[in-house]
Amino acid sequence: MTPTPSTAETIAYLKSLPAVRERAELVYAKAREGQLKHFDVDFKKLDDVAKFVVLLIKRDYDAADIPNIPPHTRLRHFEVGQKDRIKQLCESWKGRVDTLETVRRLVDLIVVSVLLDAGAGDKWTFEVKPDNAQKVSRAYSRSEGLALATLNMFKEGRFSSDIHRSHQVDAEGLCNLTLESLKEGFQVDDNKNPLLGLEGRWDLLRRLGKALKAHPEYFESSENNAPLRPGNMVDVLFKEGSDRPRRKDKYVVRTESLFKVVIDGFAEIWPPSRTAISGVSLGDVWPCDALQQPNAAPGTTEHFVPFHKLSQWMTYSIMEPLETMLNIEWEHANLLTGLPEYRNGGLLVDLEFMTLKPKEEERGLINYKHNALKPGQPAVEVVPTFEPSDPVIIEWRAMTVATLDRIAVEVRKQLGLPNLTLAQVLQGGTWNAGREIASVSRPNTKGPPIAILSDGTLF
Repeated sequence: MTPTPSTAETIAYLKSLPAVRERAELVYAKAREGQLKHFDVDFKKLDDVAKFVVLLIKRDYDAADIPNIPPHTRLRHFEVGQKDRIKQLCESWKGRVDTLETVRRLVDLIVVSVLLDAGAGDKWTFEVKPDNAQKVSRAYSRSEGLALATLNMFKEGRFSSDIHRSHQVDAEGLCNLTLESLKEGFQVDDNKNPLLGLEGRWDLLRRLGKALKAHPEYFESSENNAPLRPGNMVDVLFKEGSDRPRRKDKYVVRTESLFKVVIDGFAEIWPPSRTAISGVSLGDVWPCDALQQPNAAPGTTEHFVPFHKLSQWMTYSIMEPLETMLNIEWEHANLLTGLPEYRNGGLLVDLEFMTLKPKEEERGLINYKHNALKPGQPAVEVVPTFEPSDPVIIEWRAMTVATLDRIAVEVRKQLGLPNLTLAQVLQGGTWNAGREIASVSRPNTKGPPIAILSDGTLF
């Protein structure tokens, strides 16, 4: 079905960056009026949250280093154990490929690594074998473990169809990837080392391969017979910068241009169950009942709230190597929002800015009990549990987006650093704060105060 002009405009809006912040603000306004359906909000606690974040930033960074906090991107997770693995990887390519191809390869890696960064569960780890620099094996869990597993698979050529170019990700390599290969790459043992959503991740990567084939305008190479790769988007973006006037010797590229490649070029990765209009999948867009008007006309979309968390996470992450290695300056980067995921959102719940209404907490605990009875599920540290599509999770995520903007304002004010970016506040502050308070509050699992049942596609 071809969308009508008005429907096409609605789809374009809901897939845009401004829509994320605008719709989240509508939910925040409902909270101000005491009209949320699933949470109570104590606005007096917002200052306490900001103070806690500032305390951690001051603890973890010297005063002179705070203005230079790196942005919150996937590349940070490769640095676990204070080892710059991305720098080492780039060094291994020196003299064999140029800077443009180096960045293409990094984008290849970033794309699959972001897609594989769904919740891993509390039992899974990835063991890094000893080498010259590291004398003993070390096991890593969660986002860092997933990052290192992906890096290892990338270096082994598991995502490439060309044995002579193993350090790349291409359409055929993804479409031909087997579940067994992915399971082996993640060191999964169903009994001893289970990974949540393994088949969901596998299906996601195969859909990525199909997306690359569906969008040659972004992923085709100028080389004859070269494979379709995520990294080829670098050429599209660099051309935009080359075609526009430079700014202080920098190539200026619109952040919206990169986001459009990510949101449209990877549209086919989303499961068919996601929200759609006229057969067009919107991806990470969900109906929010706090915005639902009584007696609303059928087909209305005024209560849809877009998050595009994965697409924004990928955008933040791709921006970094293009900025540092290709001298690109990003225009309108402030359109990107805070990321509505369980570390940032968990911080708000653990510090009691948001509290589940009693009825919803009771329902979440019943869900937890049912899930705990499944094989392999831990029955420790009971927390309310919900499906990704549950109205509780949608309301929580919307409030997280809007509240992160306000936390950033307070953090800048308390630090006296008005130019600190939202990406820096996420990296140095809220994400780490959410993880730290979770580890103190729930030391056995270090999980969030509200659990989301992961299927490997919600991040």
